[in-house]
Amino acid sequence: MLKVNQIKAVYNDVVLALNKVSLVVEEGSMVALIGSNGSGKSTTLKSISGVLATEDGKVTSGTIEFDGKRIERMEPEQIARIGICHVLQGRSVFVQLTAEENLLMGAYLRRDRERVPTALELVYSYFPELKRLRYRKSGYLSGGEQQMLVIGRALMARPKLILLDEPSLGLAPRLIRTIYDIIRRINIEEKTAMVIAEQNAGAALSIAHYGYVIQNGNITSEGPSQVLASQQAVKESYLGLQKGGRFISRHAPRQAASDNQEVTN
Repeated sequence: MLKVNQIKAVYNDVVLALNKVSLVVEEGSMVALIGSNGSGKSTTLKSISGVLATEDGKVTSGTIEFDGKRIERMEPEQIARIGICHVLQGRSVFVQLTAEENLLMGAYLRRDRERVPTALELVYSYFPELKRLRYRKSGYLSGGEQQMLVIGRALMARPKLILLDEPSLGLAPRLIRTIYDIIRRINIEEKTAMVIAEQNAGAALSIAHYGYVIQNGNITSEGPSQVLASQQAVKESYLGLQKGGRFISRHAPRQAASDNQEVTN
């Protein structure tokens, strides 16, 4: 579905943010892009969605293909129309609009307007808390409620691919588990492909099928998520601490992976 091939991205024509980044997203799959703050995760997602151009950034080389079509020179609204929805880091809601008005904004580009009420009920089935809060102004919602809202708003567009940037940012562990369980359900039930950019590697790898590690704008490791999570460098850098030679983590990948699969370094 999505193929990012050896892209370089710069800001203000001088700051190299990505250096020959490549990744693949199969139809209906979930891919985790993990790395520390400033590693290039957000820039990768912005390069895919076209938002990079709005921040004095650009893809200077390489290609991005979606459903066989080159998109790296397309405008963000064009990319949104072909089925890619980007949930930005920081829970960007329209604070003066109600929760339901925010959700309806997600359906702005849909041509099948008669199906929007059905889409709204679908979102409420995944996030019943939003139905209770549908008339409340979004600026008064909690961080967790706003995160549910922006994911629900993306779902209203009926996308083929959702790009999620740090969905766990600033949330309590219990709420992170709740949101990740819902993300996993959406992927399974709606067949929506997802790329999840996260510092919280344990959460992302727990539901992803495949993962990439990005450092200083370079992909340094990749592999099936369970295999990637077992890699020593990933354990130490992103998943927890070594204590008495034993790995400590609250997040364990759930999906199955073959024991003989290898990680590409």
